[in-house]
Amino acid sequence: MGRGKFITFEGCDGCGKSTQLRMLSEYLTKENIAHIFTREPGGGKISEAIREILLNGKNAEMTDECEALLYAAARVQHLSDRVEPALAEGKLVICDRYVDSSIAYQAYGRELGVQFISQINSYAMTAYRPDVTIFIDLTPEAAFARKHGADENDRLEQAGMAFHKRVYEGYKALAAQEPDRVVCVDGTKTPDEVFAAVLAALKEKNCL
Repeated sequence: MGRGKFITFEGCDGCGKSTQLRMLSEYLTKENIAHIFTREPGGGKISEAIREILLNGKNAEMTDECEALLYAAARVQHLSDRVEPALAEGKLVICDRYVDSSIAYQAYGRELGVQFISQINSYAMTAYRPDVTIFIDLTPEAAFARKHGADENDRLEQAGMAFHKRVYEGYKALAAQEPDRVVCVDGTKTPDEVFAAVLAALKEKNCL
């Protein structure tokens, strides 16, 4: 059995990722394709504990640098706990967010710069580069209108529209820099139309 494929999903908060991941899970199960779904931050005991710290709205005093380093730490543990074992078993690994989120949210959104974020995530970026990344392209204005505003218990969603606009700009920059890996899917379409585009992209990249 060959090594599995690593597929990541990215996009602004409220872009419809969760719906697409659920639809993909149903499709893969129906087609009897061996896979796991996981998420960042999270995907294991230690990484999920870090997730709780990161997203807790009460941790408002957390510095941007601390936030970025916690994401990187959770990611390394997650790769060891969940991603590597599944890839070694030849499974598809579908991950809700990965390093691109750190580039978009911390390098651009928090304005920490791509160099710093790339440096602290160098292990993940070098050893575990996704085979394909699906970017659901929906502006933060459209996303928050769809979900009726930000979640008051989510520290990142509470960061303000200017922050989320920078995040979106970060994603667009990444997509332009790595067109072979990052597939942009129009998030303004219906869920079924978006899913059809997701499936077509995964088949074209030989991941299905």
